Amino acid sequence: MFQSLKPLPADPILGLMAAYRADTNPKKIDLGIGVYKDEKGNTPVMTSVKKAEDMILQAQLTKSYVGPTGAADYNDSVAEMILGTELKNSLAGRRITVQSPGGCGGLRLAAEFLKKASPDATVWVSDPTWANHVPLLGEAGLNIEKYPYYDYDSHSVRFDEMAGCLSKVGSGDLVLLHGCCHNPCGADLNQQQWQAIRDIALDRGFTVFIDLAYQGLGDGLEEDVYGVRLLAESLPELVVVSSCSKNFGLYRERVGAMTLICDSDESAKVATTVVAAAARAMYSMPPDHGAAIVQLILNDADLRKEWDAELTEMRNRINGLRAQLVTQIQSAGIDSDFSFIEREKGMFSFLGVNVDQVQSLVNDYSIYLVNSSRINVAGVNDGNIAYLADSLATVLKA
Repeated sequence: MFQSLKPLPADPILGLMAAYRADTNPKKIDLGIGVYKDEKGNTPVMTSVKKAEDMILQAQLTKSYVGPTGAADYNDSVAEMILGTELKNSLAGRRITVQSPGGCGGLRLAAEFLKKASPDATVWVSDPTWANHVPLLGEAGLNIEKYPYYDYDSHSVRFDEMAGCLSKVGSGDLVLLHGCCHNPCGADLNQQQWQAIRDIALDRGFTVFIDLAYQGLGDGLEEDVYGVRLLAESLPELVVVSSCSKNFGLYRERVGAMTLICDSDESAKVATTVVAAAARAMYSMPPDHGAAIVQLILNDADLRKEWDAELTEMRNRINGLRAQLVTQIQSAGIDSDFSFIEREKGMFSFLGVNVDQVQSLVNDYSIYLVNSSRINVAGVNDGNIAYLADSLATVLKA
């Protein structure tokens, strides 16, 4: 049976990780994998997370199942973090939130649910979008189309073209938006653009589907969900998939959620049964440990204060690195304008170099990034920023 299988190409980012590990160059830099790194190049466990784990270890009395939709208190806490107390309460029975195995699990759960709700639906994704969006949604049987988003020349959102495309999307289809810190380009919608998207969605009747993987790493916990909250209070239906991998540093714990806003309490009750059945058929129950950590942190005043301070430090470091990198590139004698890096948000930006130049950075200088030129800004630190800028300057002048 298995002899009939054909090999599939390796994931480019995972392949890049393997090559980086095998590289013996002491100056090597990993700008590929999308995890936060501190000044020493480590992805640390937050102090607030460690404290929460200790408290759970002492107090937990069972490892019994939590059920297909996850821990109710976790779901409620995540919904409040995303929507805020007032909006969450005003939505009341129209809103359901279910725990998922990370953001990826939430996306696939949403895809399975949407396939049942609208079997012929098309999901419109940004060009570009996170590479795993297409397989996660497409493998569930949803049709995928693209709308214009990023201008590689001006390093900005092609909003007029985006709005023009979405103005032709019909009822029954979905539009996938990045809630903040767009991956891979870092160019986010501003408040006026979110308002315009709301108006288009109301006019055309399509359902908005938001991937919220980086809340708190752009401008702040509240600021980063402006668009989510605007649409949640304005539209009859909304899908939001959120992740705690980045803002809690819980990458391997697989902590996520899917929040649905339905047009009525009755629709929400029906949707809950469909979501629970889809979860049961795929993975039965979500893992509990990471979710228990998040739930405790969000509901313990001291832990929440400490976590908020740690998240603020991470965000400020990323934004500071963006400014430092622009300055260092200018100091290296590069004539091209890289100021867009400072304007963009979150961990990712495109350097804007071509594939041959990317390959030169990888092969000649041990600076690892994917062929699209997307970099993880958090991979930069005081010890490698000058080498990165000088290497980039040499490659651009070649």
